[in-house]
Amino acid sequence: MGKRVAELRPLTVDELREEESRLRKELFNLRFQKSTGEIENPLRIRQVKKDISRVLTLITEKQKGTRREV
Repeated sequence: MGKRVAELRPLTVDELREEESRLRKELFNLRFQKSTGEIENPLRIRQVKKDISRVLTLITEKQKGTRREV
């Protein structure tokens, strides 16, 4: 399962950028597996995309000094 925002929020911007990089590499590998037909869980692609989006949202929030209340 993907990472929850509560797990990501305490991280610094640099740590979030590292997480983004790791997720993008994972997404690349999953897409490669999909194209070669060896992917085990195709839904993982969707999860990783959403995780990347969460990380980017948190980076933007931290840079602007805003925090979105749920």
